[in-house]
Amino acid sequence: MVRSGSMAGMPSEEVDVVVIGMGPGGEYVAAQCATAGLTTVGIESRLVGGECPYFGCVPSKMIIRAADSLAEAGRVPQLAGSSTVTPDFTPVARRIRDEATDNWNDQVAVDRFTKTGGVFVRGRARITGPHTVAVGDREFTASRAIVINTGTDPAVPPIDGLAGTPYWTNREILRAEQRPASLCVIGGGAIGLELAQAYARFGTDVTVIEVSDRLLALEEPESSELISRILVAEGLTVHTGAKIARVSYDGGFSVELDGGMVTAEKLLVAAGRRTALGELGVGALGLDESARFLEPDDRMRIADGVYAIGDITGKGAFTHMSMYQAAVATRTVLGQDGPPAAYHAVPRVTFTDPEIGSVGMTEKQARNAGSRVRIGLTQLPSSARGWIHKVGNDGFIKLVESDGILVGATAAGPSGGEVLSALTVAVHARLSTESLRHMIYAYPTFHRAIEDALGKLA
Repeated sequence: MVRSGSMAGMPSEEVDVVVIGMGPGGEYVAAQCATAGLTTVGIESRLVGGECPYFGCVPSKMIIRAADSLAEAGRVPQLAGSSTVTPDFTPVARRIRDEATDNWNDQVAVDRFTKTGGVFVRGRARITGPHTVAVGDREFTASRAIVINTGTDPAVPPIDGLAGTPYWTNREILRAEQRPASLCVIGGGAIGLELAQAYARFGTDVTVIEVSDRLLALEEPESSELISRILVAEGLTVHTGAKIARVSYDGGFSVELDGGMVTAEKLLVAAGRRTALGELGVGALGLDESARFLEPDDRMRIADGVYAIGDITGKGAFTHMSMYQAAVATRTVLGQDGPPAAYHAVPRVTFTDPEIGSVGMTEKQARNAGSRVRIGLTQLPSSARGWIHKVGNDGFIKLVESDGILVGATAAGPSGGEVLSALTVAVHARLSTESLRHMIYAYPTFHRAIEDALGKLA
């Protein structure tokens, strides 16, 4: 690298691209730019690969897969004879450590990036000017682009007594080698519910506390009702519309609610995610450091030569969103052709059992948009495949039509996230419900319930 100039006595290293945050999206941008021959620096203060492979998607779904196998084995007496299930958390804990995370070591990911020709720097980066980034005792001047992919951290609500206790977030719980005897979960969103149900299936006594009046508050009310009913039927305790007065810890947790007390060996705080724009230094770009998210344009630019992707843009805290935006940003930086970012068909899946997959607008969002809205809703147990499935067949298909176009949908049920793929294509392509009505749907499948829901549009 060529060194030139300085800031506050710090020599500045001139490069083409600096990527701050090497989660899935950041790693992709950095690798693509380096492969294209640009001098590229990737900076990460934690683990290269980001939240997903170490504390999010991959390890949590390993636990869910294991827990679902226990539940499915327990359904054998209703279908095919008898079964005895003895839960053991050790195999999945070992699998997370050995197969998913390399015991939370990212050397393989670091090597994968540096083999593209990129330069990796471990540390916390701060933007110091329109084209400069400082990390430790080094400063880089990016002539082509700065790409921000710093993600989010677990949000910890300001509950009296919570600070200083050994509570878990998604990061600590996914390092656990044994399941606790009891677990209290603060938060009824996707992360909280997925882990709550999984641990309960391993034998943990689980209580879920949600401040909103329903679980999965951002999804359809039918999704909330479904998952609440399933969790209660599986033995979990669910409190919605709950106000937490304080938390205390004395070898175990006590969570004081208005009108009651919840005690548990462990406490999982799954109350959303937060950004830290002030720590990142976006004020040096003339941006509001008190804002919750960065607001990129449809080419992912937030300032001249500066791009933002992933959780920090507020378009959805999903790995697939980060990768989608990374592709747009990469094309822009490299001067390649391609469509701008569009967010009308963002898919999202809560990997509970049943899975709850959604795409596009909810019914409420569509009605608030002032459009002519029709809803089609059908229950899976009444479908042919649901009847055949017999147990573990809870779920539904809900379609949201606006001015004749499918603008949103929910697929809840066995493999709901997979059934969602057909609906995602339809919403993405802005297909009319009339054209969908005349498709051929394979029989007997769960996705054939889409045809039933189309017939119930009203």
